[in-house]
Amino acid sequence: MTHASHQDEHDNENEGMAKGPLSGVKIIDMSSVVMGPFATLIFADMGAEVIKVEFDQGKVPGDMMRYAGYSPDGKRGPIFAALNRNKKAVTINAGSDEGKAQLTELLSGADVFFHNVRMAGMRRLGFDYEGVRAIKPDIVYTHCAGYGADGPYAEYQAYDDLVQAASGFASLHAQRSGGDPEYAPSLIADKTVGLFATYATLAALFHRERTGEGQFVSVPMLESFTFFNMVENLYGATYANGDGKMGYTRSINPRRRPYPTKDGYIAIVPYIDSQWERFFEIGGRPGVFEDPRFSTYEARTQNTGLLYAIIEEVAATKTTDQWVEILAEENIPAMRYNAMQDVLHDPHLASVDFFAELNDEALGQYRGLRHPVGFSKTPASIRSAPPALGQDNDEILKKSRNSGNSD
Repeated sequence: MTHASHQDEHDNENEGMAKGPLSGVKIIDMSSVVMGPFATLIFADMGAEVIKVEFDQGKVPGDMMRYAGYSPDGKRGPIFAALNRNKKAVTINAGSDEGKAQLTELLSGADVFFHNVRMAGMRRLGFDYEGVRAIKPDIVYTHCAGYGADGPYAEYQAYDDLVQAASGFASLHAQRSGGDPEYAPSLIADKTVGLFATYATLAALFHRERTGEGQFVSVPMLESFTFFNMVENLYGATYANGDGKMGYTRSINPRRRPYPTKDGYIAIVPYIDSQWERFFEIGGRPGVFEDPRFSTYEARTQNTGLLYAIIEEVAATKTTDQWVEILAEENIPAMRYNAMQDVLHDPHLASVDFFAELNDEALGQYRGLRHPVGFSKTPASIRSAPPALGQDNDEILKKSRNSGNSD
């Protein structure tokens, strides 16, 4: 993102006004944990009014992510803070008459109803698609489901680990290591499917803008993440006469990793023929590229393990700084390895002001992530801190509360 667009973001923050490309869009968000809130975070950053609806009953009131990790008030943990800025928050008991009236009133003025509650529960409450369409005929109703409604898993619960396992993603670790399957050390299924839900909702809004017609949007977690996983990993099972071996050979190679240097690690990815040839020359192995196993892209794909082993040998001959300087001059793709703590001080991320240092009256100083996508006319922005539980009840529910009392 350019410096100019960052200045626009700062201007937005100072004015406290939504000017993003989704300004004017109203979303009622009944999602929780990670997948749904990640999707609605993107809407909120881009200027939509997102009203987060939480339940304040039970031992753990509200979104459970409020309580994961330290926060100054004990109810806005770091993951919750990352996912829920720029949103308003209300508490509603949708099982009560008053709560149903409040939610109905909110939905009557909404563009999108977004949730990841199992549909059987929403049907019991009267807020399945048919129920909500009766309230707002042109609503875009986005349901983040665990599994498609037509399959045998339809009523099963779905979480990140379960979907990594069922999609084949966890097996890739076993293919690479020759050992046991493993989950990625990231909530990769939740966040990936959240992105699917984002684009699907935007597509439905675009259709409504053209036709005036709302619709039901189903985003099944297993199907979406399997789609994501299989783009490269269907591989040998793609064609009828293929060898049937699944898993992209480059991705599952055990040597696909940052390579040790004399004093650290570096990522090196020569890509086109000229880069490979020059890399081996620099590394003191000029004859390697002449080897028919490595001289073409197709051959390198078939011999990835051998190729990566040679890169590893060459990488160990210089320091990280030496490699960074040399490979940059030679226009060979490479990047310094960052441990997690190093990312906070990465010079590029610092120069684009990626980590925002923020202040809130209740939370004090805290760190946020600036929205990474740039818009020349309608920049995304950070306008408000993650909300306290029920923070906006008085402002938002007053009208619906009065409506409920008058019935």
